[in-house]
Amino acid sequence: MQLKDVAVLITGGGSGLGAATARAMAAKGAKIAVLDQSKENAEKVAAEVTGVAVVADVTDEDGVKAAIAKAEAAHGIARVLMNCAGIGGSQRIVGKDGVYPLAKFARIINVNLIGTFNVLRLFSERLLTEAPIGEERGVIINTASVAAYEGQIGQIAYSASKGGVVGLTLPAARDLAQHKIRVNTIAPGLFLTPLLMGLSEEARTSLGAQVPHPARLGDASEYGNLAVHIVENAMLNGETIRLDGAIRMAPR
Repeated sequence: MQLKDVAVLITGGGSGLGAATARAMAAKGAKIAVLDQSKENAEKVAAEVTGVAVVADVTDEDGVKAAIAKAEAAHGIARVLMNCAGIGGSQRIVGKDGVYPLAKFARIINVNLIGTFNVLRLFSERLLTEAPIGEERGVIINTASVAAYEGQIGQIAYSASKGGVVGLTLPAARDLAQHKIRVNTIAPGLFLTPLLMGLSEEARTSLGAQVPHPARLGDASEYGNLAVHIVENAMLNGETIRLDGAIRMAPR
């Protein structure tokens, strides 16, 4: 599918990987709707890509439906969904602060896994009212992490949530194949996102040195470029692609 004049919905589009994807797809002529919990961030990125800002929590069914409707009113029904919204969090199962709070574990699962599925299902439902363009109707790209495979100490909730995203990719692609909707996932390694930008330059350099090649943190634009390629390559379906410079995370 070519992106020119195609409506795209990007969750978590107000910063980091989502914002980079908005820029990359806008450069291809796509019409971008930036969905984010932060109204300020969504509006900033939307203005940059001449798109529309929509505010919602990805775990809120009614909020997501309203955001999809607002985006549709501006650009028509979206044919591409980028699921980039997510949260982190690190804590051991039992540590100095006691046992891992169940509510914290549930929150990370709810946002990263259930939120991804929530938007995926509502987007798909709406897209089915549109006729295919050639051999496909639309494309969904989710965001996992290398932590889905090599979760580090303290990453149990985050790793479980991203492992779930990897796990739903193939069955989602199979479910939606009859409707000519492709589903893929990107599993980034260490990227210079807002989460890591809070670290010192020394700490960021140290993290980057762990990557075999290139020995640096990934740039968000590299994620955006891969997302563009996935949309444009019709044979990519049901796949999780690691984007990590060949890193395999150590326990800590």
